Parts: sequence; structure tokens; C-alpha cells
Amino acid sequence: MYPGLSDLFNDLLGTSFKVSFPPMFGTMVALSFLLGAWIMKLELKRKEKLGLVKPFTRKILVGKKASFSELAWNGLFGFIIGFKLIYIFLNSEQFFADPPAFILSTKGSLWAGLLFGAIFVFLKYREKQKAELQSPKIVEETVHPYQAVPELTMAAAVGGLLGAKIFHIFEYWGDFMADPIGLFFSGSGLTMYGGLIIGSITTIWYARSIGISALNMCDTAAPALMLSYGTGRIGCQLSGDGDWGIVNNAAKPDWLSFLPDWAWSFNYPHNVISEGVPIPGCEGRYCYQLAEAVFPTPLYESVACILLFFVLWAVRKKTIIPGILFSLYLILNGIERFLIESIRVNSKYHIGDFAFTQAQLISTLLFTIGLIGIIYLRRDARIKQLNFLKK
Repeated sequence: MYPGLSDLFNDLLGTSFKVSFPPMFGTMVALSFLLGAWIMKLELKRKEKLGLVKPFTRKILVGKKASFSELAWNGLFGFIIGFKLIYIFLNSEQFFADPPAFILSTKGSLWAGLLFGAIFVFLKYREKQKAELQSPKIVEETVHPYQAVPELTMAAAVGGLLGAKIFHIFEYWGDFMADPIGLFFSGSGLTMYGGLIIGSITTIWYARSIGISALNMCDTAAPALMLSYGTGRIGCQLSGDGDWGIVNNAAKPDWLSFLPDWAWSFNYPHNVISEGVPIPGCEGRYCYQLAEAVFPTPLYESVACILLFFVLWAVRKKTIIPGILFSLYLILNGIERFLIESIRVNSKYHIGDFAFTQAQLISTLLFTIGLIGIIYLRRDARIKQLNFLKK
């Protein structure tokens, strides 16, 4: 496994980095958001050409001197950067030993924080001073929907990561009560459906504020969501973050003989959560592997979801009824996740003798919502067409 991107470079390129950085999982999550943003941008450009989304105008105030709040926020931002950045530089060994814990600690360089804060305040003051007018004025600017992709992505990222963490806490409530700070600020432990639900809500909210309807935004995001999830799961596989399957001691079937053995059954050596038993002769932080090999379910989900992305991408121009593409995404996503849960390690709920995971419950609901959505939207479109013909 590769806890950090540097570990992958060491293996593939023969480099000799001594530390595991940047974190593999975080790197792949960031890449997933970038890929999703790129796909959304392509789709919004296409939809604008078809007249499905339209440019919007917004008013901005220009020529005003820097306000106290602007200077204060920039100063605070500069202070945090200086406070942590210089301290990391001077204590790199401690930082690389546990980057998340180091960043979230109260340790830092006070003098560097004050210096950077002062510099950021000065730069913002000079920036506003150069643009200052004798009489500040309000101007309107035209913004194309695809130009709002950075803000849409940020809304999805903040809502998605927060939702993923919150749903993970509910799924592992006992672990959270035992160590609430450790679990909440851990770099691992994210529930996909929590991210999907909360991230969708925050994205739709922002999209509506700039004039993009909820259904159009959902259809735009559907291929991006599928691709982002697929690439994000690559990070789970490469880092070994615990999202693996159940024990698999069965022999690899003959019809899968073309696959490498680790694609059928894998023990995740050097996994990022140090799960399992010590690896003989290994020294350092990531020196554990699973005692028994398991199904590499993140790999399966990566392959499945990237293929499903191409399916959604191929049919997107043929689904002219708003909301149909997103409904299809919900169905495909629900089927994929429900099936993978049958061989995946997860916390289970029990109702009598019936056991199920949180993901199986939500995937069933999403499949049902997607199916109902397609039926309702097609019926509604036919009714509207008939009413139009009657006029």
C-alpha cells in the first residue's frame, strides 16, 4: 500500500523519499473533485448552448476602500498560514509523522503568524487602494454558469466532506463516543452516502441562487458524481483506508485467471490505518498487514463506477427530460453499492433476524427514488406535451 504519494513514487520511479506525503487518500479525493469540476464545466457549457441554463448577472461594488472586516479576515488568514507553515518547516519530522494531528494541534510559530498576518493585511490594503475611486459605484457583470463551477465545487466539497464524516460518526457511534475528537478529525472514515446527500443539498442550494434549476443541476452533476466516486475509491485502494471487503480465502476462479492475484484476494500490507499484524522485518509507521486476505472492494467499485460514468456520459444527450439522467444515476449507484455491500466489511443494523448496513438501506432508497423519478418525470412530460397540443 501507499500511505502517501511519495511511497508510490518510490515504488514506481525508484525515488527514495523518507516520508509518506502528501496523504494518498487526500490526494485522490482532491483529484476526484477536480475531475468532477471539469465534467460539470463541460456539461454546463453544453447546456448553455442548448439554452437549458442561462448566464446571470450580479452586482459588485468597485472603488471602495478596504473595510475593517476585509483587513481582519485577510490578517487572520495570513496569521494561520504563518503560524503553521513556518512551524511545519522547522519541525518537519513531527509533521510528517502525523500531518492531520499536527495541523489540527495548537502548535505553531507566533512570530511567523504575526508577520504573515501583517503582510496579508498590507497586501489587501494596497490592492484596494489601487482600485479606489473617489465615488465608489455598483456595476453589473455577466457570469456564465460554467464560470461558477469553482463555487459549485466548493459547495459540494464542504457539504460532501462534512456529510461523509457525520454519517460515518452515526454508523460507528460507539467508536465516536470513545474518541470523539480523534474520530472526527481523522483523515479516514468517510461515508460515501453522507457525502452524496449533504453535498447534493449544498450544491443545489448554491445552484438555485444563481438561477440553475435543481433538476438541471442534478443532471449536470450525475456523470461527475459517478466519476468522482470511482476515482476517489482508487485512493481507498492505494492507501488501504479500511474500506476493504470480507475475508476471501477462496481460490481465484479460472475465468478470472487473467487478473493478478491481488485483484481477487489481498491483505493490504502497509495500510494507512495500521490494521492487522506486524510485517516481519518492517520498521516505521506503516508496518502492518491483514492477517487474512480480503476482497479488494475499493478496486471493484473504482472499475464499476468509472465504467458507469461512461454509460451516463454516452446517454446524457439522449435524456431530454430534466431529472431523468440523475434518476438513472441513482438507480445505477444504488445497484452497484447494494451488491458490493454483500462482500464488504461494514457496521450492521439489526431488526429481528434481519441484518443490513447503512449503505444497503440508503442504496435501496436511492434506487427506489430513481425508479419513481423516471416514472413520474416521463409521465409529467407526457401530460405537459398533451396540454401543449390541446392549446
